Amino acid sequence: MKIYKQLIVIILLNTMMACGPSTEEKKNDLSITTNAKKGNISNAMTLELGLENKKNYAIDSVNYKLDGVRIPTSYALTNHKLGKHPLEAIVYLDGTHVTISSSLTVLSAVPPQVYNFKIINTYPHDISSYTQGLEFHKGLLYESTGQYKASKLRQVDHTTGTVLKNINLDDAYFGEGLTIINDKIYQLTWREGTGFVYDANTLEKQSSFKYGKSKEGWGLTHNATHLYKSDGTENIWLLDPKTLIETSKIQAYTHKGKITELNEMEWINGKIYANRYQKNGVAIINPTNGAIEGVIDFTPLKNQVTQHSKLDVLNGIAYNPDTKTIFVTGKYWDKLFEVEILK
Repeated sequence: MKIYKQLIVIILLNTMMACGPSTEEKKNDLSITTNAKKGNISNAMTLELGLENKKNYAIDSVNYKLDGVRIPTSYALTNHKLGKHPLEAIVYLDGTHVTISSSLTVLSAVPPQVYNFKIINTYPHDISSYTQGLEFHKGLLYESTGQYKASKLRQVDHTTGTVLKNINLDDAYFGEGLTIINDKIYQLTWREGTGFVYDANTLEKQSSFKYGKSKEGWGLTHNATHLYKSDGTENIWLLDPKTLIETSKIQAYTHKGKITELNEMEWINGKIYANRYQKNGVAIINPTNGAIEGVIDFTPLKNQVTQHSKLDVLNGIAYNPDTKTIFVTGKYWDKLFEVEILK
């Protein structure tokens, strides 16, 4: 019996040795190597990929993927979007494969340029407006305001501050950014996960839509093909104008890292101009890769409006195609400023 037990032990040991390490063990012994420093790499560089193989497993081949798309072991990042991206290595060995996961943060190669401004004109603005969205359409200014039980959508004569048309949102909604395409106003709400569509001429509500991947509504703008939506993070989502589904996103990054709390936005000459919540400045963002190419410091403007207890930060930027100038205001500001941007 003793000999029989010894034989069983020997057979089991041989079987275990023949089986070798498990798939999970192999996975833990492999890792992706790159030339990124602490996971960060400039988009001016070429990404160099490799595999650390601690146990010297016999590897048949390796496929690398960035954002789920296969890339070579040397990959130029010039045309890649900025931000944090999933990085994978699919390693084939011993008739099976394992997937090794990591991440890569692509930074801008160029620091943002700092711009100044010159005031061209000053106009009256409703001091009771907690401004969230601002946009010109057919010579008129449209404004969306926030706060529960005080949110509005209005059509304004910007030269006099006269409100031409106004509707109040239901008390359950906190109004956010807006944009206008083909005589339709698209307005966001903050945490309610709902946006509204109105007739731009009458302000009559036509429909509503739900958010998908982005949980909150902050700023909204558009170009000829998409709506662009901010959600309080570094993400700017691209929405299909017909379905209003979020089809993709860019991430706002500088040469140092991400910029969050992007708020009200405006499309100006092929770039996205975005207010940053609680900051008296505007970021100029490349809509292709998310790079913050410039920053406009509007801090002095806050001192030129009536000072009062509810006075809040700069928010609200609109481009007037008739004058080819930019208009900015803030939350509970009594002035609307027409400005020229200077290097």
